[in-house]
Amino acid sequence: MTNEVDVFRAAARRGLPVLLKGPTGCGKTRFVEAMAYELGRNLITVAGHEDLTSADLVGRFLLRGGETTWVDGPLTRAVREGAICYLDEIVEARQDTTVVIHPLADHRRELPVDRLGITLQAAPGFQLVISYNPGYQSVLKNIKESTRQRFVAIELDFLPAGIETEVVAHEAGVDLETAQALVKVGDAIRKLQGTPLHEAASTRMLILAGGLVAEGLSLRSSVQSAIVQALSDDPDVVRALGELVDAVLPRQ
Repeated sequence: MTNEVDVFRAAARRGLPVLLKGPTGCGKTRFVEAMAYELGRNLITVAGHEDLTSADLVGRFLLRGGETTWVDGPLTRAVREGAICYLDEIVEARQDTTVVIHPLADHRRELPVDRLGITLQAAPGFQLVISYNPGYQSVLKNIKESTRQRFVAIELDFLPAGIETEVVAHEAGVDLETAQALVKVGDAIRKLQGTPLHEAASTRMLILAGGLVAEGLSLRSSVQSAIVQALSDDPDVVRALGELVDAVLPRQ
């Protein structure tokens, strides 16, 4: 993680755009939040989805009190304020929408606002950060090469077991022994080969399971609800995962 932090810091000093890639739930969003806090910059987050339009990012005219008023979108606000704009799961958005970030992600560092007839120069401190999950999303969608080549790439993965245990314990409010058991379950599922699972057991799932334990549910019930049932609807897969969990978790 040290190298990833150093790369982000260096990119931030230069205002270089950053592409974060890694499995769902491995901490990409928390990483951006932590870096924004460390750098003392505001963070504006946008969730990518198939209905996201360029107007959603840049802004639009809205009718308010009988008058037409221009309202900046999140990308425009970040450009004006010198904030970090984080586009989460960028490939979920249409490619004709993501093209709007190109002038901001190269030497120009500018945002054309066609509806206002102006071009905004990015304020000092502005940085563009995008993320996606190459293991899953690249099968269905991918980032255009013309977009990808504008970014410094940082690859993130699940944390080492010892650190992940501390994270789960802290975030879920459980003891280290419980957190360690949850991490063992997550690691076992991640190591499975040839399964129909689209995603592995994420750190986020482990924290959710820990939260149920903290509320008084048994460890097995918590894992079943927050991890096993959440990963698949296929009865055979759910059964197989349940058997794996029984083999990993300590006897109660």
